[in-house]
Order: sequence, then structure tokens, then C-alpha cells
Amino acid sequence: MTLSKKATCNSHGQDSSYFLGWQEYEKNPYDELRNPDGIIQMGLAENQLSFDLLETWLAENPDAASFKRDGDSIFRELALFQDYHGLPAFKNALAQFMAEIRGNKVNFQPNNLVLTAGATSANETLIFCLADPGDAILVPTPYYPGFDRDLKWRTGVEIVPIQCTSANGFRITAPALEEAYHLAQKRNLKVKGVLVTNPSNPLGITLTRHELDLLVDFIDAKGIHLISDEIYSGTVFTSPDFVSIMEVLVNRNYAGTDLWNRVHIVYSLSKDLGLPGFRVGCIYSNDGRVVAAATKMSSFGLISSQTQYLLSAMLSDEKFAGNYIVENQRRLKSRREMLVGGLKSAGISSLESNAGLFCWVDMRHMLTSKTFEAEMDLWKKIVYEVGLNISPGSSCHCVEPGWFRVCFANMSEDTLELAIQRLRSFVKGICSGGKNNSTTKNSSKNNSRRKILSKWVFRLSFHDRDQRER
Repeated sequence: MTLSKKATCNSHGQDSSYFLGWQEYEKNPYDELRNPDGIIQMGLAENQLSFDLLETWLAENPDAASFKRDGDSIFRELALFQDYHGLPAFKNALAQFMAEIRGNKVNFQPNNLVLTAGATSANETLIFCLADPGDAILVPTPYYPGFDRDLKWRTGVEIVPIQCTSANGFRITAPALEEAYHLAQKRNLKVKGVLVTNPSNPLGITLTRHELDLLVDFIDAKGIHLISDEIYSGTVFTSPDFVSIMEVLVNRNYAGTDLWNRVHIVYSLSKDLGLPGFRVGCIYSNDGRVVAAATKMSSFGLISSQTQYLLSAMLSDEKFAGNYIVENQRRLKSRREMLVGGLKSAGISSLESNAGLFCWVDMRHMLTSKTFEAEMDLWKKIVYEVGLNISPGSSCHCVEPGWFRVCFANMSEDTLELAIQRLRSFVKGICSGGKNNSTTKNSSKNNSRRKILSKWVFRLSFHDRDQRER
């Protein structure tokens, strides 16, 4: 007996080169002692730079970690069923933390928060609330490869790209917005909204006030929604400062208007606190109908009461939260400078960035031709010969071949330095026209696997790309 169409369809996005790179890493993961020639994971946007700060807080606050209140166990209380609205103490603490990250320029009402099991669940839930199967959401390129799964797979909604290019640093423009909107109309798709990531994944840049104003004017004119995914808002480590879409609405006196109710924020603690395994995300909306519907849907992806209790205590510690934000941003800036400097020494430049856990790296000069086929060939060499898993721009639907997302916050300084050394050696080998032993000693045993994957990876990475992106 066959499975359902949903179970057997190929729209999950798991077959993207973005996820295939993870699979290759998992087969041969780098370990300083056990597997020093393995693949270094630079395709995973995790923040592991400030775990010591979290561990110190836990050691100093044993009651929170032991599920105690004033020395008395509340294990039984937390073990019992909790409704899907979430613990009030946690929602209050989360709203306070979100305001702190935004410089307290805007306030968030806890009752407007819907708790979800991470940003993945939050984004999908919002799409379920705002759009029907066959409708369209406009998303600027390049965008996070997981959106092909999060926004499309179960909802049946289509993503129409807002094409951004390196000509202006991949910034959103009014013509690009209009072009995407008209493209959706030509495809007989009803546009229900725009989704942006601010700061951007994979670009590592914050949206400018001009871009935010453009977006507000655009959704106002079209009568559609705007989703601002702000899960990297606490990672902004240098100027310009982060500006939340909520701050723009307040400054432009949109509070209480119809447009006020058509702007929604997604947030998570996966990036700012480095806790993706805790599965803590949320939706913030001023529309009571969205909050009510999303709250009902959150039954399918709740945050455990134990997690909520622990984090409510941590985030309510204002001194800790403030110090953590500052120190974490300092460490991110330092680590980014290390990567950018290392890449520069190898003759590789990056997009100027001010946020995130990654760099948008320009390797166009290393392509054998200005094609996505050449980009995939280069990517496979970097994975198999250099031993680095990075994300090709095509997996992010970038319209220009030769860009790659390279993560820097999910490893030690020593591992990052080794990754830079490997890449520098590879580039040197290309420039000299020969092969460098330190990066190709494992290439022979990987050649057969690369040949098998070659056509498969390319086909899967492009099977649903718009012709205009190729």
C-alpha cells in the first residue's frame, strides 16, 4: 500500500546540497584526536562561543537547574500537564529579553506571544495562519535553505523570490519587490505576504531603515502581511545597530492601525543564547486572531514546562542577561574578524557584515566558469578534498554562482584556524596549477563517491529553482 502524497513528495528540501553537505560531514566528522583528517562542519549556524557564561549562571543558580523554588522542589508541579498558553513567568521574561536586545526602544506584550518549538515551528505556524495552499509568500534571495521546508512543505504555499544581487550588496529594492509581486501574479498565485530575515541568514547583515520603510510601504500598498524573522537580533556585533520592524512601526505611528496587525515577528533562543536543542521559539503578533489561531496550532510543538521554568529564571536575571548580550556580541565580532582575516590572506573576500554566525564569502574568482555547475564542482572539491562543509549559494537560491555561506561560531579557535589553513593551502594549489598533498590526500578514496553524487547533487539542488534563477 502506498503512502500519502505528502509523505512521498519531494518538496521537503532535504535533498538540497545544504543538507547533503551535513550528511557528508556526519559520515566523516573532524575530531582533533580521533579523526584529524575529517570534514570540519562550517555549514551549521550554531553559537557555541558563550556556553561558559550559561554554565557559570547554572552553577550559581542551582535551584533553577534542579527545578526548585526557594529551596523546595517543584518537580511534580512542572511534570503535570500545562496548557498551550505557556508559563506566564517565562512569557514575561522572554518579552523582557526581546526588548533588551532591541535596546528597550520597543516593548513587547506577553499576551501577544505564542510559544513554539523553535523558529521552524513558528514560521510554519504563521504561514498556516496567513495563507492557503497555492498562495505565495515573497522572500528576498539569498535566503535560508530551510525555508523551502518550513514555509512550503506541509503548508502547500509557494515561495516567490525577491531577487537581490551583489551589485548593491544584496539589498532589497522597490523594483525587486514589484517584480516579484508581478511574477507571482503571472503564475496565478495570490500573494499573502513577505518574509524577511533581519539580520539576514545567509548574508549576516541587518536591514537598513530604508529597506524596512520600503517593506512597510509595500505591504501597506498591497494589503498583505509582513513576517520579520529576527532570530539573529542579539548577534549584531558592530554598527549599524539592529532595528526591529516593530520599532519602525512605532516611529511611523502605525500603532493600532490595520497595518499594525499585519506585521508579525518570529524569534528564538537558538542563536542568541545558543540553545537550539532546547527548542524555544515564539511568534509575536498584534492581531488577536493570529495569536488565538497560532496558540491552538502550538499544541503540535510545545516547549516543555521544565525548559520554560529554567529559562524564565535565567532571562529574569537582568544583570546576567545584559552582560551576556554584550559579551556574546564581543566574542562573535572577534571570531568573525578571525575568519575574514584568514580568508583575506588566502585571497578570498567576504560581504561586509555586522551580525550572524557566518560570513557570505565570495569565491566567484575560483570558478572554472560563471555557472552553477562550476559552483557545485568547487563545492564538492571543498567538501571532499579540503575537508570543509560550507553551504553553496545555490542552496540559498542566490542568483549569482560563486557565493558560499561559511559559519564560524560552532567550533573552537584551533579548529577554525585549521579550516583556514586547509582553505589557504587549497587556494595556493589552484594558483600554482598543481595539487597540494595536505588537502588532497583523501581525494582518491572520495573520487568514486563524488562521481556518484555529482549529477544527483546538482539535479536535487536545482529541481525546483525558478528558471530566472539559473
